[in-house]
Amino acid sequence: QVQLVESGGGLVQAGGSLRLSCTASGPTTSNLAMAWFRQAPGKEREFVAAISWIGENTRYADSVKGRFSISRDNAKNTVYLQMNSLKPEDTAVYYCAADRAFRQSSIPGLTTGAFRSWGQGTQVTVSS
Repeated sequence: QVQLVESGGGLVQAGGSLRLSCTASGPTTSNLAMAWFRQAPGKEREFVAAISWIGENTRYADSVKGRFSISRDNAKNTVYLQMNSLKPEDTAVYYCAADRAFRQSSIPGLTTGAFRSWGQGTQVTVSS
């Protein structure tokens, strides 16, 4: 089982930036694809971005393409989400997720069901 801890959330004005971090720990932190999801009040949890273990494969939701960037540092067991040009509609609790994929260059999926390990979430609030 992998433990995931997110950090970096907060309150920012529209147009601003934040960087979220998620650090994995436990006996099986290697070869993990990782992702970010978010959940706004009254809405379902939705996919934001994902990255394969070797980092060459990334995927983004259409709503964040060109504004958000996912990256990772495997030496630190950490994945990052750089969020620029934030909008009020980006307000949500952001969750980190992880799971093994078929290949080190793969992502297991873009749905919540594709990931078995989850963090506790970090709140991001964008004011207008």
